[in-house]
Amino acid sequence: MHQSEIDYTRLSFPDPPQDRPFVAINMVMSADGRTVVDGTERGLGSTLDQRLMRELRVHFDVVLNGAATFRASGTSARLNNPRLEQWRTDRGMSPSPIAAVLTRSGNLPPERRFFTDHSFEAIIYLSSAAPESVRQELESRGRPVVVVPEGDEASAALNHMKSELGASRVLVEGGAKLNGDLIRHNCADEYFLTLAPKVTGGQTAHPAIHWPGGPTVSEIKLLRLLHAMPAETGELFLRYRV
Repeated sequence: MHQSEIDYTRLSFPDPPQDRPFVAINMVMSADGRTVVDGTERGLGSTLDQRLMRELRVHFDVVLNGAATFRASGTSARLNNPRLEQWRTDRGMSPSPIAAVLTRSGNLPPERRFFTDHSFEAIIYLSSAAPESVRQELESRGRPVVVVPEGDEASAALNHMKSELGASRVLVEGGAKLNGDLIRHNCADEYFLTLAPKVTGGQTAHPAIHWPGGPTVSEIKLLRLLHAMPAETGELFLRYRV
């Protein structure tokens, strides 16, 4: 398929569940199953993959990352494209989605664009396991902090996004533990995966989805394929319903 024929702004999504926002996960993975090389996903996806990532973002109210992804790559919901920003404003949306990060420890590098660039809205979800001093330090950086209960952080964050931010759709861009928590507890609705035509090697696995203890047969989740679009770049763009 020619690159110009793949346009994620044309996608449509079902209505969200009654009790939470609609949640989609978006990841890129090498042909040998790795999502991280040298500590980051950069270098796996092509320019086309980066474009489709931003086109996918236009449909969502919040873009959520886990803390490990934040530390490795930063967290920003910016579209960096006037055409896509106009697409959203034409539909009564803000130019960019809200950027959100979920963290247990509060270890978020202050030099990241999330803290230094206030051209987009952002919010921190901090586990109640973190000390009060951590919350205060994070708040001093100018982004709102919402404390979520230990052990139920992801679902509590989704509830806050729905009730307080008015979010009907949330896009999750990693990491693996956050993805696993959402899927394992039936809080994810769709899964977008870019399969990159690259082999990375190495002995340490970096899966796209992970939950503690490893999977059992009873925990295997079935996915329904919605589309599989090959591109001239050699990438395969997959969309699944969870």
